Amino acid sequence: MEQTPSNSKIDQSLNFSIAVDYDQKATEFYPFSLSSPHMRAFHLAWLSLFSCFFSTFAIPPLLEVIRKDLNLTEIDIGRAGIASFVGSIFSRLAMGPACDVFGPRVASATLSLLTAPIVLSTCLISSPQGFILVRFLIGFCLGNFVASQFWMSSMFSGCVVGLANGFAAGWANVGSGLTQLAMPLVYSLFTSCLNIPSFISWRIAFIFPAIFQAVTAIMVLVYGQDLPDGNYKRKKITGTNYHKPSENILSILLNGLKNYRGWILGLTYGFCFGVELTTDNIIAEYYYNRFHVNIDVAGAIAASFGLANCVSRPVGGIISDKMGKRFGMRGRLWSLWVVQTVAGLLCVLLGRVNTVGVSVLVMACFSLFVQAASGLTFGIVPFVSKRSLGVISGMTGSGGTLGAVITQLLLFSGSSKFSTQTSISIMGLMMLVFTLPITLIYFPRWGGMFCGFSIYEDDENFHQID
Repeated sequence: MEQTPSNSKIDQSLNFSIAVDYDQKATEFYPFSLSSPHMRAFHLAWLSLFSCFFSTFAIPPLLEVIRKDLNLTEIDIGRAGIASFVGSIFSRLAMGPACDVFGPRVASATLSLLTAPIVLSTCLISSPQGFILVRFLIGFCLGNFVASQFWMSSMFSGCVVGLANGFAAGWANVGSGLTQLAMPLVYSLFTSCLNIPSFISWRIAFIFPAIFQAVTAIMVLVYGQDLPDGNYKRKKITGTNYHKPSENILSILLNGLKNYRGWILGLTYGFCFGVELTTDNIIAEYYYNRFHVNIDVAGAIAASFGLANCVSRPVGGIISDKMGKRFGMRGRLWSLWVVQTVAGLLCVLLGRVNTVGVSVLVMACFSLFVQAASGLTFGIVPFVSKRSLGVISGMTGSGGTLGAVITQLLLFSGSSKFSTQTSISIMGLMMLVFTLPITLIYFPRWGGMFCGFSIYEDDENFHQID
């Protein structure tokens, strides 16, 4: 069973409105509270990441309009979709070590402020090449996912960290769904109410997500706090709770990279969150082309897929924590494998159904399971390595976008030999296969799916395992 440290060692010089452990990490989670610093960090983290998802997926719902204006081909659109995920791979890999060294607050806000002008530059696109380049650069802002999960793991104790990570990522991912509704409405406002030409309307619509992203970044800097007892610079100097001040970024990075559990979680995350990203990219166009619904209906269907994150990903975190309390790490691992396997089966089915009503029903079920699997994954990540938490978070997070690149490139690039519906089913089969490595994860302290722990808490090496 997982253990929560006793509150008897809490620093009494700090007063918090919620219960904390000996590291001042919260042992309770109240999603509608604004208590500082724990819950305030939660709200700033999810809102900032929400704005990044909103910006990244603001283009797909207007794709039919943009395609006509820029004369985009299917190959151009496929390459742009891949490019948006490639940028995210690099930023997520870099964000992990950046959080370990500079703290999640500065790392997150800096990335958002750097990418907000790129979102705004969407107004200036005039060629297919420019379209691909902008989607590549905007994708970098999704690196904030790693900062968000790192921040939650720094603020919340192991007994609720899955819940906190699930809610933060789940509410943030709603941005990918809400933008499917909001951007067509903003576009329609300009064209229908203000009589602005279509080729101008879609361009000025991108002013909104750019400003939104910049504002949330400033809020993170002004109101955020890296750790329960202060900001990261001061904490790093004292050398308590986290890595020692003498350690440099290279040693932290190497410690994380040599941990095989991080690689396995990155692989499996690539085929839950990565599949979710790919679906966000193609689902509106899929319903528009296959079932011949109009662009507003297609956008609403696609929005429902992303909006499900409001519930499904937090539920994944809740399941992870509940199973962890009852069965230890074995419960967390088994839950992830079962939920992601069911998601794979539903994805296979999604590509096989031929009526729009049944397809939407299957898609809704698929969204619940695939997003819950993402929440379950980050219910395990904080236990992999305390010393290199940022690196492990970065490896897992970048694995998600790498999975999106692989599925988009192989199955939805425009040059694929398969129809979209067949490609969706193949994507489900890939999920089933790449979920199996979860069975190989083993923790000496807590065991694995089939084995118990091999080292006891009173063993002199217990606290040296990282």
